[in-house]
Amino acid sequence: MENISFRTTVLPLSDRLYRLALRITMNKAEAEDVVQDTLLKVWECRDNWNRINNLEAFAIATCRNRAIDVVKRAGRDTENLDEMVHFSSQTPHEQLEAREEISLVRRLMDSLPEVQRTIMLLRDIEGKTYQEIAQTLDISETQVKVYLHRARTKIKEWITNT
Repeated sequence: MENISFRTTVLPLSDRLYRLALRITMNKAEAEDVVQDTLLKVWECRDNWNRINNLEAFAIATCRNRAIDVVKRAGRDTENLDEMVHFSSQTPHEQLEAREEISLVRRLMDSLPEVQRTIMLLRDIEGKTYQEIAQTLDISETQVKVYLHRARTKIKEWITNT
């Protein structure tokens, strides 16, 4: 078994966990709290790290579940993602178009079922493999591919119809 260190193995996942939590909660403060809770839970399981097949998948699944719980408990009180995007080298017209596109994609992704939204986020935003997503969500790779295909098809349909 490999020697696992919290500092070198788990802490580097913080940014990835934050992006996932932010995408689900749509609130900076809640996302930070979710990451803190996730890191604490991973730390509390340190005696079992060698028995966990993929510590990164465990952390991501824990973060996802915690973020979903926060959203369910608090309702959908969210911040606008447009405020989090920086447009330093674009003209005001390009910035407006980019904000509108971000807003449209966010609305479309938010209207997807939770599992499709999460898979699309992990695959298209985070760049995870089908296998990693399957491990994270505890579903088969075939299911991941089916959910991703359905999500992409819905988004394409919505975009072509608008």
